[in-house]
Amino acid sequence: MKDGSEEKNNTNTSRRDFLKTGALAAAGFMIVPRYVLGGKGFVAPSDKLMIAGIGAGGKGQSDIANFYKSGKAEIAYLCDVDDRRAANSIKSFPKAKYYKDWRELFDKEHKHIDAVSVSTPDHNHAIITYHAMQLGKHVYVQKPLTHDIWEARMLTEAAKKYKVVTQMGNQGASNDGTRLLSEWYDAGLIGDVHTIYCWTNRPVWPQGIQWPTTKADVPKELNWDLWLGTAPYKDYVDKLVPFNWRGWWDYGTGALGDMGCHLVEAPFRVLGLQYVKNVQASVGSVYVDEFKKGVFPESCPPSSHITLTFPKTAKTKGDITMHWMDGGIEPERPDELGPNEMWGGEEGNGTLFIGTKGKMYASTYSDAATLLPKSLTAQANAPKKWNRVEGGANGHYAQWVEACLAGYGKKEVSSPFEVAGPLTEALLMANLAVRGHDLKGGRIKYEWDNNAMKVTNFDDVNKYVKREYRQGWELKA
Repeated sequence: MKDGSEEKNNTNTSRRDFLKTGALAAAGFMIVPRYVLGGKGFVAPSDKLMIAGIGAGGKGQSDIANFYKSGKAEIAYLCDVDDRRAANSIKSFPKAKYYKDWRELFDKEHKHIDAVSVSTPDHNHAIITYHAMQLGKHVYVQKPLTHDIWEARMLTEAAKKYKVVTQMGNQGASNDGTRLLSEWYDAGLIGDVHTIYCWTNRPVWPQGIQWPTTKADVPKELNWDLWLGTAPYKDYVDKLVPFNWRGWWDYGTGALGDMGCHLVEAPFRVLGLQYVKNVQASVGSVYVDEFKKGVFPESCPPSSHITLTFPKTAKTKGDITMHWMDGGIEPERPDELGPNEMWGGEEGNGTLFIGTKGKMYASTYSDAATLLPKSLTAQANAPKKWNRVEGGANGHYAQWVEACLAGYGKKEVSSPFEVAGPLTEALLMANLAVRGHDLKGGRIKYEWDNNAMKVTNFDDVNKYVKREYRQGWELKA
């Protein structure tokens, strides 16, 4: 097993090689390959989209399988830093060439792929996605789009610059429910929305805990240095991989990153929301001992209630207040519900719209869209304005595949970066307020200058807008 210094030296060498050869590749191949022609409507002779799946286990495994099920995609390459996680995808796609380092894959195979699927931990989303777009590849990226606000803005702008088809993996954006909610609102059935509640039972992984002090052996199948990628170098600890990284700020974005893109997408679509005006947060504490409460700054809190203000849009009469609640916190039950009526979905996630004339809600992925009282739902009569995606949430994958084959700007996708970017920024703004507690920011209302991308009244928190990258893994626009 390599020690940390040896792996870091190898990583830096590989990184330098990637930057050098990647630049040459971009200069030599950005004009004539078929993936560039694809942006002009050209379809490969095979009529199949050649995909490289980076992150081949867990959610990446299901993403790859769903692209293939479209019947219009080939999984040409697989990449994962953990052979254990990749095993099932390798078995399912034995013809796909396998890599552990995405930089090596891009160096050697960029001429042979049209599109890239990114399903790694949050902290490595942006660097992989940006380099793929530089090479002219269409990209599908799991939610949340990025780890930091600056990264989300950068990817949003890069998608326009490089003219590639983009989609974030919040599949509820393709569900009928979010379109039905939009049609009810556009028809005036609940009046003008001024307040929104979004809530989740997450986290379902450890949060509000101290970083483990016991060093563990790195599994032989895992390249720990590549897994860390852009994050600060730390010794491997047990049970962080493959799932519990979500609760640590160096790698994950907590409950907001996991579920926010699913629950806040509908308000963005229905009301035309964009960027946050201000945000404030209260967080759950943990007991360090019998008499002392505390917060561990490396870990996301066990629960939070965050209030975001969005400026007036073309579809509202004034500012909109959004409440985010996680850790099992839920809003008060609406008066229109009977005392035993379920709401928001049995899984503990939901979105509630409060308007001047009524209310409506939905559960995860905008399923179970409902007017309140529930009896109104069956009576609702609103014009059908928005095209449905074939297959709903499951059709999210085929929609992207077909849009890639058609070429940039030729077909609609439900969560392109122009929508997913601002949505992700709003969620990460909420996390700024959460992290402000670690900096003695307490119950400050953080005022946001969107053009400058900075909080104007508490500068200490701005260091989280764009984090420091590990040497050799810097991301530069």
